[in-house]
Amino acid sequence: MDIPSKYDPQRVEKQWYTYWMEHEYFRSVPDEREPYTVVIPPPNVTGVLHMGHMLNNTIQDVLVRRARMMGKNACWVPGTDHASIATEAKVVAKLRDEGISKDSISREEFLKHAWDWTHNYGGVILEQLKKLGCSCDWERTKFTMDPDMEASVLQVFVDLYKKGLIYRGYRMVNWDPEARTTLSDEEVNYEERQGFLYHIAYPVVGSESRVVIATTRPETLLGDTAVCVHPEDERYLDLHGKRVRVPICDREVPVIPDEYVTMEFGTGCLKVTPAHDENDYALGEKHGLEIVDIFNPDATLNAHGLHYQGMDRFEARKAIVKELEAKGYLVKTEPYTNKVGTSERTRAVIEPRLSDQWFLRMEELAQPALKAVLETRDVRLVPSKFENTYRHWMENIRDWNISRQLWWGQRIPAWYYGPGQADFVVAATPAEALEQAREQSGNPSLQPDDLRQDEDVLDTWFSSWIWPISVFGGILEPENEEVSYYYPTTDLVTGPDILFFWVARMIIAGYEFRGERPFETVYLTGLVRDKQRRKMSKSLGNSPDALELISEFGADGVRVGLLLSAAAGNDLLFDESLCQQGKNFANKIWNAFRLVRGWEVADREQPESAALGVSWYRARFSAVLAEIEDHFSKYRISDALMATYKLLWEDFCSWLLEIVKPAYGEPIDRKTYAEVIGLFEDNLRLLHPFMPFLSEEVWQHIAKRSPREALVVASWPEAPDADPALLAEFEFASGVISGVRTIRKDKNIPFKEALQLHVLDEENQPRKWDVLIRKLANVEEPVYCEQPPEGALSFRVRSNEYFIPLEGAVDVGEEIRKIREELEYTRGFLASVRKKLSNDRFVGNAPEKVVALERKKASDAEAKIETLEKSLANLQ
Repeated sequence: MDIPSKYDPQRVEKQWYTYWMEHEYFRSVPDEREPYTVVIPPPNVTGVLHMGHMLNNTIQDVLVRRARMMGKNACWVPGTDHASIATEAKVVAKLRDEGISKDSISREEFLKHAWDWTHNYGGVILEQLKKLGCSCDWERTKFTMDPDMEASVLQVFVDLYKKGLIYRGYRMVNWDPEARTTLSDEEVNYEERQGFLYHIAYPVVGSESRVVIATTRPETLLGDTAVCVHPEDERYLDLHGKRVRVPICDREVPVIPDEYVTMEFGTGCLKVTPAHDENDYALGEKHGLEIVDIFNPDATLNAHGLHYQGMDRFEARKAIVKELEAKGYLVKTEPYTNKVGTSERTRAVIEPRLSDQWFLRMEELAQPALKAVLETRDVRLVPSKFENTYRHWMENIRDWNISRQLWWGQRIPAWYYGPGQADFVVAATPAEALEQAREQSGNPSLQPDDLRQDEDVLDTWFSSWIWPISVFGGILEPENEEVSYYYPTTDLVTGPDILFFWVARMIIAGYEFRGERPFETVYLTGLVRDKQRRKMSKSLGNSPDALELISEFGADGVRVGLLLSAAAGNDLLFDESLCQQGKNFANKIWNAFRLVRGWEVADREQPESAALGVSWYRARFSAVLAEIEDHFSKYRISDALMATYKLLWEDFCSWLLEIVKPAYGEPIDRKTYAEVIGLFEDNLRLLHPFMPFLSEEVWQHIAKRSPREALVVASWPEAPDADPALLAEFEFASGVISGVRTIRKDKNIPFKEALQLHVLDEENQPRKWDVLIRKLANVEEPVYCEQPPEGALSFRVRSNEYFIPLEGAVDVGEEIRKIREELEYTRGFLASVRKKLSNDRFVGNAPEKVVALERKKASDAEAKIETLEKSLANLQ
């Protein structure tokens, strides 16, 4: 097979991914092997690949490919999430562009548009993951709106309702006016924003006096139904039992005393708007206040907004402030920074809103999941620093608002059969609902048309919290072969930003519906940030196009670039130069292979240097393999890659291939060649999880392979324990080689010029390595002596001192001048450091690390002076 002169990632990636798919290497079915199961964090069905996906899925693929090579039955389940809010927003925008309003069409018509959108754009991201090399079992691809997945969600709802864990309640919720739906508390992000505190005067009824309140939201005064003061606030004792008039709307409202009010904040007077603040609502319930909702679902003002009806809330705020000022009600305005809740999905400012919603009681459900992570350690978080975050969330958990005012999603399986919403049944199917309604109402003549299904859909997270179970059919058929074999899954790889949204809820669901954990380990990646430490996002325009990166650097190059800086739980500072480093690594390995395959092979005796090199590399490989195994056991994927990188680049390419390389024009012996090829194959096995395309390409070039011998299904390398003595001896010899090379570089002595090497041997260095030193340093047979030769430069390796006579090789007089100059500078430097260390004030007050650094500088300078003085003495 011809070997191209250059590595071509585009050709290679297409060829081998097609080959892997054709031979079903990623396919998994239950068998007698140990399962290794991973479920993909399902991306939005209409999403596209971004850097976070790239990092997350590369890590998953590394773990899955390694498990497959270790003989485990690796099953990686791909899939997508229907993403109610995000997808519905895109469909609504598309319809708007076509001149169609969502409000003007029926639910059925809208869902047809939504399915058309999903079929047109859904799954694009999964195709993009294939370009990254992800080895998912694509035949298992799931979508959260698949019929069986939807049936699973509805069954879970019914089951929890029957247990009394799901209820319907009229509550203050977080309302997203852009998506026009409620959100759970966890879907609201709080951010500091600069605003104003408006001091507004409310006239006291039957008096000339006024009371001043302070608010950040003057527009909500149109919904005020009371003013509250602290019962012990002496400033307002005379107001108890009186009424005030709300500006603009002229509504008379009572002054109520309540200890809820903080006397020190603002003016000590609080406007109470029960429809638009959770705490105000509680006050309203306590004091029997009227509730006046001034907003439409899109946060424009309704009829209670009077002449501001139809105006956006923020525009209304500006206009109301102007009117208050014009009418003399605005006392003053001052800058004020407060925390504003925004939608995690649309970024819109959240409005508190009263509405009927469905809730899931969480406190009792959360207990097994809390214990599994923090007590029994059945579920392990990596890194463990996230355990404190997990504890905080789980110990302060609130009931989960699981209903959404959308059409795209799993419709809540509740049917109303009375004139209002008081009479309802919960059932998985319309037929079951009708049967229950007839029985519950005592009216056997009820017909299907007499039932109205709840208009809301379930929170998207309510479908994905059962993902590890439902993808194996474990909700509908709890004892089926697949869920019994693959569940619980092994590793989950995801971001810490959804630790509560998804991870914690999956753990809760696992114990509730299967009585066991959903996975063993949760590997939490960091966020991908740019060089300025900003989170990569489309809005900032700092996120590179993932597919363009793959096109420029190759999938393997991008994978290496991402992983080199991706320590678990730590944010990755992404720089395209990292991908260039990955591409360079691929080219290095490709060129190393071309070098080896370019050697002529002959039947001749193996050189001693080659035998030594091969024995050393085997020991080195064993040591690094043990190190890599340790890294994997601790989920230090970046460290495992770096160890592999150094092994191949430095130990294999820079050392072993130089050791065994035949002289120019000479062939290599057959034994050494076979050993080097065998070691190359071991390297490729180690490399494959990280760089699957390159490694398979080289593997297939090495020999003609049958499909069952492809690298993707080859065994993970094994090696005997490393020989520490052998490694130490090589380290000594490589130190000598490096010392000679340094002198050559410093003195511009060409490699072709053989040098003499004299040794003052204090450690009895094994002389079997001299053959290696002679070849790689191009020195004559080392001379072991008791006195150093004259006119020589020296260097030290541990306690042995090595000398290279320079007579004839360099200008000795010029070398003496350079050494004296360097000696003078180093003595001056040492004197300045000693002066600093002799200063008691410096030593006593400076940080310990700073003092230690100065002492090391002094020690290094002393050692350098000693070496320079010896070199000078030898040259004179």
